[in-house]
Amino acid sequence: MKNNDEDNNNNPNIGIFDSRFSQTLRSVQGLLKGRSMPGKILLSQRVDPIDNSNLSSPTYTRSNSYNDAGTSDHASETVEVEVHSSSGIPGENKLKISTSHVENPSEDVRKSSMGARATDSARVMKFTKVLSGTVVILDKLRELAWSGVPDYMRPTVWRLLLGYAPPNSDRREGVLRRKRLEYLDCVSQYYDIPDTERSEDEINMLRQIAVDCPRTVPDVSFFQQQQVQKSLERILYAWAIRHPASGYVQGINDLVTPFFVVFLSEYLEGSIDNWSMSDLSSDEISNVEADCYWCLSKLLDGMQDHYTFAQPGIQRLVFKLKELVRRIDDPVSTHMENQGLEFLQFAFRWFNCLLIREIPFNMVTRLWDTYLAEGDALPDFLVYIFASFLLTWSDKLQKLDFQDLVMFLQHLPTQDWTHQELEMVLSRAFMWHSMFNNSPNHLAT
Repeated sequence: MKNNDEDNNNNPNIGIFDSRFSQTLRSVQGLLKGRSMPGKILLSQRVDPIDNSNLSSPTYTRSNSYNDAGTSDHASETVEVEVHSSSGIPGENKLKISTSHVENPSEDVRKSSMGARATDSARVMKFTKVLSGTVVILDKLRELAWSGVPDYMRPTVWRLLLGYAPPNSDRREGVLRRKRLEYLDCVSQYYDIPDTERSEDEINMLRQIAVDCPRTVPDVSFFQQQQVQKSLERILYAWAIRHPASGYVQGINDLVTPFFVVFLSEYLEGSIDNWSMSDLSSDEISNVEADCYWCLSKLLDGMQDHYTFAQPGIQRLVFKLKELVRRIDDPVSTHMENQGLEFLQFAFRWFNCLLIREIPFNMVTRLWDTYLAEGDALPDFLVYIFASFLLTWSDKLQKLDFQDLVMFLQHLPTQDWTHQELEMVLSRAFMWHSMFNNSPNHLAT
């Protein structure tokens, strides 16, 4: 270990890499204040290529919380892959994907869309059977949820997947009641107090949250309601106070929104465009906020170093993403390298906000079904999802120069996406994880 440290200290490329990595991270964190990155390019292009030959490839592991054996329904939608072994040397295997049919999914894929599968009567019956047991078998529930959860079952399923609601049905109601009261006590103790009783740091944190809440999902009118923003403010401040190691970090406000919509759906019907918080009682609002608070806490418990100082967890995953893309699609990786584009300049926001800002909001809950089904394995599996997401535009990316690459990746053309495109992204991610997980030499240096 000592020799490796000495080698790194004597390698000027490592120092240059760390310096520019930190500078880029600060730039991206500074820009991550609004929903969209500014139109003017503020990120600098790298001029001199870095020799990464001395940097070791990361390894990829996955916990056993997700059962691979039961995923034939989504694995069957994978796209064709051609595996090239250019030299027979371990680590030189390259995966080349054809994306010509990704942007125009085949009719077969369209027919197997999430919308059809999630509401299919057979799938609904499977969910019903699992959920109706005295004790819910979580492995079976994860297996089903990976491919999408019926809308009306989603609140119950998400609470179970996150471990907020216990699998034992006899204990569930009592636990939820106790946890909701605990949240109310937290709000009363830390939020419903005058600023004179707060520290200066707490005042500044609350002000930042108050600034960010109106910026949350600005293209969905529901989130512009004052009562909605007040609820988000309470949830975020309570979470930040109870998690002083990180406190509030911009981007966490986005992570509350899927929970908020899902748990509100138990009380409000129809389109979110027609929802109004004034139709809810104070008890119902409190229940929704409490469920959001606890589920957000459970989610972030598995990604604590993503939101601590310098966000090292995100930095680590961005590096893994860069390595994975290089192994899967070397032409794209080489082109981005030659243009001087750092993955941190676009992927930081993806990991920070879990793609909420990159796809239409009406598809976010479907994506999060898969996130939550992954359980403890989610952080590593995000790398595969984001690689699949990026390489949706493989052909186009190779034609863009630095300026156009940054603009394109900041404003991806996903506004007209349907569930078919999202299912393709998840299918490729599952396929690549299976291939690389079973063939670790693909990721060997």
